[in-house]
Amino acid sequence: MLFADVRGYTSMAEAADPGDVARLMNRFYSVATSVLAAHQAVIDKLIGDQVMALFIRGFAGDQFVGKMTAAAEELLHGVGYGGAAEPWLRLGVGLDYGRAFVGNVGTGEVKDFTALGDVVNTAARLQAAAKQGQIIMSERVFEAAGSPYADAPVTMLTLKGKSEPVQARIVDLSLERVAG
Repeated sequence: MLFADVRGYTSMAEAADPGDVARLMNRFYSVATSVLAAHQAVIDKLIGDQVMALFIRGFAGDQFVGKMTAAAEELLHGVGYGGAAEPWLRLGVGLDYGRAFVGNVGTGEVKDFTALGDVVNTAARLQAAAKQGQIIMSERVFEAAGSPYADAPVTMLTLKGKSEPVQARIVDLSLERVAG
């Protein structure tokens, strides 16, 4: 599960012309859909200022966790983190993996394709804890992703609705600046 969310969206939308906000979000959605499709993700939702994507082994292959972490980094690079200039959009990302129900939910005429389960909630809560330019991944993702994140600091997070603190790793691309 990957969740990416724009930081400061409500304040930005309050102060900007709605057409300008829509153009900015369409630019973000274009980057997100391109990056996620390149990594064989199933884009579940584009919700306001958030993207929800599934990395399913059956679609993305056995390297689905590596594809998910690579996609998270590419999303942040795609909005300008790691470059010489300031990012054009403030973004935070949360990642987790595990078992989930994936399919249609709802009744009658109102049905929605989605994923449900603890892994979905945990990824969403990790994303909520991420600051702009950060990827917060569960320890499960960190262990499966391996060496690219060996230096990622460990943290214990108290996440809304979770009965126990969750161990996670933080990858902070907001600290990366390329000399101009």
